[in-house]
Amino acid sequence: MTLFQKAGVWLADYVYAGRHQVRAALDRTHPDALVAASGMLAPVVLLPGIFETWRFLQPLATHVHALGHPVHVVTALGLNHLSIGEGSAIVAAYLERRMLTDVTLIAHSKGGLIAKHAMGVPGAAERIRRTIAVSTPFSGSSYAQFFPLRSVRTLAPTDPELSRLSLDHEVNARIVSVYGWFDPHIPGGCELVGAQNVRLDVGGHFRLLGRRELFDVVDRVLAQDEDRVIQS
Repeated sequence: MTLFQKAGVWLADYVYAGRHQVRAALDRTHPDALVAASGMLAPVVLLPGIFETWRFLQPLATHVHALGHPVHVVTALGLNHLSIGEGSAIVAAYLERRMLTDVTLIAHSKGGLIAKHAMGVPGAAERIRRTIAVSTPFSGSSYAQFFPLRSVRTLAPTDPELSRLSLDHEVNARIVSVYGWFDPHIPGGCELVGAQNVRLDVGGHFRLLGRRELFDVVDRVLAQDEDRVIQS
């Protein structure tokens, strides 16, 4: 992997992020429009990364909704700048309030940490079937310690809350971690011990969210889970 290749990934990644942040800011789609779906497929809940709203994930939301899954978004997360535990509590409350079961969480970056935390929270744990985590720093990112914002520094490997979560392997087998061959924001990678780890032949932290390669993984995981429910 050359420096030139890495620079190309950085550029493409930020072009994608910038374009979709603008699109998300201008989008006026009501969240409830994604909840209604034909058929009886299990619900999907989307969790964005830090400084992202759910609208940043709308290409993925639209794709999953077209498969026939009701897609829920947790608007109370806002820009997702709260701690992992605080975000997890908001997600748990949403699942209980909406009485959702057999839920698949699809999360980006920090959203994957919140998803893993929620999978261990009594009351929420029983409602969550699986998590598909995209570009999630399960072991933290060494770059986070250099940011002036506390909300970003909590993603450093030395953060106590993140350290505790990293050492807890209980729910890892129900997590699919999907990541690119190079992530500009997570130098240590996104591999998670005991999880199903899927490395895509795509570089980037953000641009994976709109790629066919990711959609194919999501399609496969959701279909396998639905087959298991039918067979049981």
